[in-house]
Amino acid sequence: MTAAKERKPKRGGTVTWACAPGFPPAVIFPFTPAERMGTRNVLEFQALMYSTLYYFGSDGLPEPDWDRSIGEQPRWSADGLTVTIKVKPWKWSNGETLCADNVLFWVNLMKVKGDRYGEYVPGYFPDNLTDYGKWGEDTVYFTFDRPYSQRWVLMNQLSTITPLPKSWDRTAEGPANASGDPADVEAVYAYLMAEQGDIVDEGNAHRTRWADSPVWSTVSGPWRLKSYTVEGVVTFVPNESYSGPNKPYLDEFRQVPTFSDEEQYEMLRRGPRGKDAIQVGYLPLSFATEPTTSPDKGGPNPLDNYRLVPQTAYCIRYTALNYNNPTVRGKLFHQTYFRQALQSCLDQDAAVRDIYQGYAYRQNGPVPMYPATDFVSPRQREGAWPLPFDVDHARRLLEDNGWDTSVTPAVCVRPGTGPGEAGEGIPAGTELTFLLRYAEGRPALTRLMRQLRADAAKAGIDVRLEEVYGSVLVAEDAPCEAGPDCLWEACCWNGGWVFHHPTGEILFSTGAGGNFGHYSDAEADRLIDASVTTDDPQALYDYQDYIAEQVPVLFTPNFPIRLFEVSEDLHGFEPVNPFGMISPENWYYLED
Repeated sequence: MTAAKERKPKRGGTVTWACAPGFPPAVIFPFTPAERMGTRNVLEFQALMYSTLYYFGSDGLPEPDWDRSIGEQPRWSADGLTVTIKVKPWKWSNGETLCADNVLFWVNLMKVKGDRYGEYVPGYFPDNLTDYGKWGEDTVYFTFDRPYSQRWVLMNQLSTITPLPKSWDRTAEGPANASGDPADVEAVYAYLMAEQGDIVDEGNAHRTRWADSPVWSTVSGPWRLKSYTVEGVVTFVPNESYSGPNKPYLDEFRQVPTFSDEEQYEMLRRGPRGKDAIQVGYLPLSFATEPTTSPDKGGPNPLDNYRLVPQTAYCIRYTALNYNNPTVRGKLFHQTYFRQALQSCLDQDAAVRDIYQGYAYRQNGPVPMYPATDFVSPRQREGAWPLPFDVDHARRLLEDNGWDTSVTPAVCVRPGTGPGEAGEGIPAGTELTFLLRYAEGRPALTRLMRQLRADAAKAGIDVRLEEVYGSVLVAEDAPCEAGPDCLWEACCWNGGWVFHHPTGEILFSTGAGGNFGHYSDAEADRLIDASVTTDDPQALYDYQDYIAEQVPVLFTPNFPIRLFEVSEDLHGFEPVNPFGMISPENWYYLED
């Protein structure tokens, strides 16, 4: 009697992924501005083609994967000021060897054009370097202005670097030297952005030419772009020159757009086999009809022939407020009491239970509550939330600061900047109302926004709602300098921020690229700076407890980035990445 033949991974096959609605990739140049630095654009698109210096989150663990990283493990000098990194001699798809200049090309871009990169923070990398350069063709060094937490440097500073090929270091006139001379950066950046095309225009015709571009077809990751259609269908094929581990099994990986949760669900109902079948999609939270006991454990699956795989990423979710709005709305957002009142009107517990079917969890501060870590302060870990749902408390806050809440919208009756007055720039008679725009096509988000509107009205706050197509929303309600054109008020794109290490420099430091609404607070800056220069957890606790009380954004319930629906025939999908990455190079079908 012979043993049953063991089925092995098969080379070949296609996987079609139905993407979330509203955010087609708009930027292929992996130097992404804040308004386009979303999961769809960066983690599901760019990262497949252009490998970062360090890769994080393999095997479901929130740690670096040294095998999949271009850089070797960093080596630190005895004084803790200089870090040295050796670059592995992997190959670009055009035959170039990855080298120190590829890293310095990126760093010089950050040095000159940091304000156009979504993770740039003034005063931090590379501004906090006193020297940097290369020791030979394969080794770079960075000397910092003072000792920092070495984990923070790896997870939040070096993690931003995406090596760029020498073939991109050029202008329309010919080769340049942006990797060696920052003076060349402006012209090279302008050339690459021209090749990229308009990052705001939804009809950017450059997208259909990206696959054949001599610029964007030079890749270092496991995939290269085969096509991008006018309709938004993105097709990847393996990069045959990929030097790293985990080379793709599949022949093709297709991403197809959807325009609503309802459309996604109907596509999945047709099953994972046959013409136009979907092998990977997501279960919209509004269709998760049976509750789950934990965000990382799928409840009963309403879809046949798929398995339900939640991806609980290390992130927070929030609604951004525009502090640079020059009207009275911006003045309102500057008032801490108003932000506290607004946060007190959001019933996160009811939303977790009734809207998200237990797949969500409460998030009242800037450090992710789930998965559980020691990074969460004892105060919040023990449930001492600074601003629980309490409409009466919200009303008292407003009344104590100059508002008549007997009507909705409440009316300012005590203008001024003294105790018990409404605050600077808020005249008598001002009505307490603002516009909150949010991403369309997501019924669960719509229910959350409507719940907020109803409860806020009980406290005297009139929240006007408007649904907007996702990529239009983040393009129009983008970080902007204070002035007559910076008029968006509040924006919820159903997302937030995925962390490697949950310090706050990217989101809440003055002038940071991810600081969407331009919040600025001297004490927050001080506490953030303290949290990045030490591994003492108390510094991180002090920062997060302060931000939780200041509420620079409206913290909203957190939930898995995706409730993946994965064809039962598809293997290698799990474990999922805790930082929101996807790894289609690991996916495979079995031999017959």
